[in-house]
Amino acid sequence: MKTVIIGGVAGGASAAARLRRLDETAEIVLLERGDYVSYANCGLPYYVGGVITQKSALTLQTPGSLRRRLNLDVRTGHQALAVRPREKEVEVRDLKQGVTYVERYDNLILSPGAEPVRPPFPGADDPRVFTLRTVPDAYRIEAFIKTDRPRRALVVGAGPIGLEMAENLSHAGLSVTVAELADHAIAPLDADMAADVHLYLRRQGINLLLQNGVESIQPVRGGLHVLLRQGSVDVDMVLLGVGVRPESALARAAGLALSDRGAIVVDGAMRTSDPHIYAVGDVVQSVQYGTGRPVYAPLAGPANKQGRIAADNIAGLGRTYKGTQGTSILKLFDMTVGATGLNESAAGQAGLDCDKVYLLADSHAGYYPGAQSMSVKVLFEKPTGRILGAQLVGFGGVDKRLDVLAAAIRGGMTAEDLSQLELAYAPPFSSAKDPVNMVGFMIENLLEGTVKQFHWQEAAGLLEAGHTLVDVRTPAEYAQGHIDGAVNIPVDDLRGRLDELDPRKPVYVYCQSGQRSYLACRILTGRGFAASHLAGGYRLYASARLGHSPAFRCDGCQ
Repeated sequence: MKTVIIGGVAGGASAAARLRRLDETAEIVLLERGDYVSYANCGLPYYVGGVITQKSALTLQTPGSLRRRLNLDVRTGHQALAVRPREKEVEVRDLKQGVTYVERYDNLILSPGAEPVRPPFPGADDPRVFTLRTVPDAYRIEAFIKTDRPRRALVVGAGPIGLEMAENLSHAGLSVTVAELADHAIAPLDADMAADVHLYLRRQGINLLLQNGVESIQPVRGGLHVLLRQGSVDVDMVLLGVGVRPESALARAAGLALSDRGAIVVDGAMRTSDPHIYAVGDVVQSVQYGTGRPVYAPLAGPANKQGRIAADNIAGLGRTYKGTQGTSILKLFDMTVGATGLNESAAGQAGLDCDKVYLLADSHAGYYPGAQSMSVKVLFEKPTGRILGAQLVGFGGVDKRLDVLAAAIRGGMTAEDLSQLELAYAPPFSSAKDPVNMVGFMIENLLEGTVKQFHWQEAAGLLEAGHTLVDVRTPAEYAQGHIDGAVNIPVDDLRGRLDELDPRKPVYVYCQSGQRSYLACRILTGRGFAASHLAGGYRLYASARLGHSPAFRCDGCQ
């Protein structure tokens, strides 16, 4: 049995290695048009920024190491020109020798990946305009920085690659501007969770321009003049980070079924519309876990798993890929940003009846030195309490809670399950009631009617409608900033000042993060008032609506 694999890196290399472990006698040919068959593309920004200093650290495997360890026929510098499904053969060009030959197969795995989107605006082909997808891309950027010594850079796109490059170009000594066409950075986040990211990036010296795209790039004396939709910037280099598109030209020419955006359509076995051709990685259309909706998710984790599943099915094990949650995590200077599952937009598109809770938590016990803040948003289904998605932004402990919540989503867990999870606790690591447990408690309270909540978008409308809005923080906190029109009755004084409130009217209360306002709601409800509290508190309101973020703590942050 002979399997030909087109493309290495995450999907193709994983498929080749897994297939060999399952079948010692299989003939396995891996074709890679570049010089690198297995490399750490997620580490490329950190090489540019000087965090990773050795070129060898980027190369995970070489053709020689794969040949010696796994007996794979790895051919770098060999480009697949055409796939002929009827004949079950691939036309291949040996780029070094300049010859073309035909390679037959019993099964074929397509793993060509994706290519960076290069928008068609004038000047996009200037040699000082870069993309970052491969090891040679990283080397070109590194060489340009060393030889041309640029001082100013524009990053186009505030997705993960764009922001990682913004950080690392800053580490390399450049003044960095980021232009993003959308109204917020990092598309998997909802805008209210991205607000803290915006504020933090600007505090780190990044000039973040939202709702602003590039119109043209013009070479001028001493650099590049970039005309934006709003204004312009003068820079020495441009990094395009506006996303990727599936590199599916081979599949299209072979007549395989493609999605509207050009991704290869596969079934759960990673099989294409041809029964002898599989596809994996950034070239395929995936299924969104939890909804079954088609989704394009070019991530390394899913690519590795898909490669393994394709190999399993070729070997007769009958595995099924059940979809992607889009779990992702991002380092921005000292900040960590993570997301998994559905955001509000995706939940709405799927027609799910859902709500959300917000939690501002410490990374570990607050009395143990070094606790850092994290902001957590969790979407849940009503009335089941099933966890649908989570977004976290903070400075410590984010990765741990993100992984727990990702596992909870994969397991179909509910708020009750979260509340009863027994997670590791000691003061340096967590609290006895971990933030994940707290999320469960909060959702249970809402579903059981113990408390009602309203969201930051609704606050202004409540006052316009003549409702009572009460700030239950201290007078000092109130003086530092509050929602216009709110009266200040600290929670500790509330029982003694109930006569200041009209029991015939609903009362809407808020505090800094939601904890004191929850208690205030319980006091008011117990005294016959109809009360609701502001989810996420004034901190979220100020960040999402007013553009500043009080009481978001990071040791060492400016």
